Amino acid sequence: MPRRFLMSTLEHIIVMVTSDLAARTIMFPINGGRRVLSIRDGDGLCESMVETVGYQCEEHTVTTDDGYILSMQRIPVGQSGNAADKPPVLLQHGLFMDGGTWLLNPPDQSLAFILADNGYDVWIANTRGTNYSLGHTSLSPTDSAYWEWSWDELSSYDLPASVQYVYNQTGQQLHYVGHSLGTLIAFAALSQQRLLNMLRSTALLSPIAYLGQITSPIARDASNLLIANDLYWLGIHEFSPRGKVVVALLEALCKMPTNDCSDLMSSFTVVSKGTLAMYDYGNEDDNMNHYGQSSPPNYDMTSIPNNFPLFLSYGGADMLSDVNDVKVLLENLQDHDSDKLVAHYVDDYAHADFVFGVNAKQIVYSPLMTFFDRN
Repeated sequence: MPRRFLMSTLEHIIVMVTSDLAARTIMFPINGGRRVLSIRDGDGLCESMVETVGYQCEEHTVTTDDGYILSMQRIPVGQSGNAADKPPVLLQHGLFMDGGTWLLNPPDQSLAFILADNGYDVWIANTRGTNYSLGHTSLSPTDSAYWEWSWDELSSYDLPASVQYVYNQTGQQLHYVGHSLGTLIAFAALSQQRLLNMLRSTALLSPIAYLGQITSPIARDASNLLIANDLYWLGIHEFSPRGKVVVALLEALCKMPTNDCSDLMSSFTVVSKGTLAMYDYGNEDDNMNHYGQSSPPNYDMTSIPNNFPLFLSYGGADMLSDVNDVKVLLENLQDHDSDKLVAHYVDDYAHADFVFGVNAKQIVYSPLMTFFDRN
């Protein structure tokens, strides 16, 4: 099947993040059930999630070199109204989420608001295909060609466009924060030594570069289910946590006897075969035409410059960014300058806790900002 679509790269799989992946995340009760607060359809993030809690917000758009029109939001000041006196920070969400990831909790628990209140100029990215970035210079989301991309394009086009836009607008190098997929695309760019002239540092929450030790039963079942159906039934005309295709996937996974979906969250990430590589075209001839070799090249983590500031925060209860996989990553970074690499381990933190955890401000964001202040 020719459709590349985001999830087909590296045979990676969509995975629902269940309650065992979010030990410190509050779910909001509704009609006896539980859900994550949703974003109102039809509104921009500024109107629906930022201005409603008393913060100033600007809507921006940036067009990638391959024609995708991405929305971005800027929170230029904190609730005090004082202008930012610290560098810009770009926040990049994970797979099947959008920029609302950083705004869902109350202001004193959401990283975007916390950064703004601490003097940072906050920018929020929304990757192509998400609810707020469905535009294109010549294509519609109903066109199959609109979906002919993988996360390679997120790293090669969306990430550079967003970083360049913030850099141009502010005239300053910026800090980058990514969660889950947001770490994956950053690793790919950094390993090719791209964007370094515009970045001050990178903070990677639940870092994903190797996924050989995944332990989540629901992740494994999603893997088997989606590979068996060649991803076809997932559909290509929507990319929303509230979309029909997500509901269909959720229902199929939750019917499996080993999976407890009572606290299933609207949060997703990717699973790979244990390596980080470029898009696999599915046969040796096409790979040879594109890469000059029969298999796609790997992204080499040892190529990240040793003096580039990295903050890696990972959790002992994370079934997707597994501790052993992070250890493989850290082994590849063993020559990194010791004063430029922070490995921050939280024993009881799971995948979603790094963005939705009620105590993440104290556990993760405070040391993250200390790292920013040093860099």
